[in-house]
Amino acid sequence: MNNETLFSGPSRPLGDKLVGPGHPVYVTGEIGINHNGDLSNAFALIDQAAAAGCDAVKFQKRTPEICTPRDQWDIERDTPWGRMTYIDYRHRVEFDAEDYAQIDAHARSRGIAWFASPWDVEAVDFLEQFDLPAHKVASASLTDDELLRRLRATGRTIILSTGMSTPKQIRHAVEVLGSDNIIMCHATSTYPAPPVQLNLRMIHTLQSEFPNVPVGYSGHETGLQTTLAAVALGAVFVERHITLDRAMWGSDQAASVEPYGLHRLVRDIRIISEALGDGVKKVYDGERAAMKKLRRVPGVVVEGEAQLINV
Repeated sequence: MNNETLFSGPSRPLGDKLVGPGHPVYVTGEIGINHNGDLSNAFALIDQAAAAGCDAVKFQKRTPEICTPRDQWDIERDTPWGRMTYIDYRHRVEFDAEDYAQIDAHARSRGIAWFASPWDVEAVDFLEQFDLPAHKVASASLTDDELLRRLRATGRTIILSTGMSTPKQIRHAVEVLGSDNIIMCHATSTYPAPPVQLNLRMIHTLQSEFPNVPVGYSGHETGLQTTLAAVALGAVFVERHITLDRAMWGSDQAASVEPYGLHRLVRDIRIISEALGDGVKKVYDGERAAMKKLRRVPGVVVEGEAQLINV
């Protein structure tokens, strides 16, 4: 893989930022439904993501009657709010338009973008009332052509996660969405995903198969090091679930990053991105003193390099 492949390539707009090689890694804190239907939790998670330096937070939006199989509506389950039917629970953890208006205002006040994964066409229509930088296709929705077509029609940037999907299914989703406005994320949809299932070299596989599409990483593992490895491998977009406390109730909490870890993750992503450089060899100003002190034989200077190393 040459420098041109590694350090240049396609980019996509996400609000006022560009995502792609040569641009800062775009970091998204996936709130999902870790707010448990509580606006105060959502605000606190937005605050933590903004303080950590994330570029955006992401939610999930479902129309419960569409996304919940009819034979599960009346099944009762224990929840933090008592025993209730599954359809009532699904409504309990969804925010309405007034709630999202407050989320929108709060995110803007903290200088951080937000968007969501709509799980059905009605959810896309709901989200379109807000001026969002993108929509996200959850891995579970990759094969939903009706949803993909509606998302494409919005004209917004679409972020496509590829967990639980075959190469053929991924190629078909790209055909339906079109490749001009998408960002693709390698993902493994195990919660939490063990390292042996992460297969981070898929980032390079997707870059090779879809050279006109920026490739990122959506992680569901525990720990931070493998997400940082994804950045070192060239991921230009990173998403991790975030939580206030992994012990909170909810299926995604255990595979989420708590506030302290989120600060460390964003810090280290920025350091790695800066350290990767552009792949062009040069002699830095900081090396000149060492060169003068330690190099016994100056070496050959070819035409065009004298101004670079000044020897």
